[in-house]
Amino acid sequence: MNQRSPAELRSVFGANLRQLGQTAASVSQLCRDLGINRTQFNRYLAGESFPRPDVLHRICKFFGVDARILLEPVDELGGDPKGLLHHPYLSDFVGGGVVIPIDEADFPSGFYRFSRASFTDPDSFIVGLVQISRRDNFAFLRGFEPKAAMEMHGMSTDAPTREFRGLVMPQAEGLAILVSRRDSVTSSFNYLARIPALAKIYWVGYTLRTTPESPTTRRAARLVYEYLGHDMHQVLATARTAGYVTEDKLPTFHRKQLRIGEPFV
Repeated sequence: MNQRSPAELRSVFGANLRQLGQTAASVSQLCRDLGINRTQFNRYLAGESFPRPDVLHRICKFFGVDARILLEPVDELGGDPKGLLHHPYLSDFVGGGVVIPIDEADFPSGFYRFSRASFTDPDSFIVGLVQISRRDNFAFLRGFEPKAAMEMHGMSTDAPTREFRGLVMPQAEGLAILVSRRDSVTSSFNYLARIPALAKIYWVGYTLRTTPESPTTRRAARLVYEYLGHDMHQVLATARTAGYVTEDKLPTFHRKQLRIGEPFV
């Protein structure tokens, strides 16, 4: 077995610490947040010293990593939550909920048909298709904006521009989905609760979009999800008809749940 020397291990730790601290306002502020003497911290960065066990625990807890940062490059550490939602400042509030798996029985993977009122046209509705998939214990959403909606705003209709993705998060009485287009050009928040009857294939809630208030457009609308599973006949039929529709073209059950004509409160 090829064993690393203490100097090599100190170098790995120093490199990891530099990478983890890149988002800090300054090294001085990071030292204050960690409660570590600046001189000693510089020795860690330079690969001249290892931290005591209690100091290592403090560093790992702050950055949301484990003691493998002594042995392996941060980019090679697998299986650990990373990123903004798992920053220590948020982990007990946002990340803690995100990492709780959503059981397949509660929100199964597969395709969903959804409908809602149009945000921009008061007389139109949107029928669309999204896919829910699971990776690394997380539930993700993926879909594409209707071409007509992109054309209306003078935007490209190519697939990368139309694509949106989201993260599904469990809530006390349902689930929430944070959705964004590429580079967070636009974002929306969806809340859904399952309807217990009707074969348990429907979820009803609302969607909110991140735009300024306007007297002529909506920022909130009721939302219906219908589980299609992996029935490609239904999936392809929905994909062919996705986009703007009039009220009479909405699926019957969707139209009832959208409560058209009733104010959204």
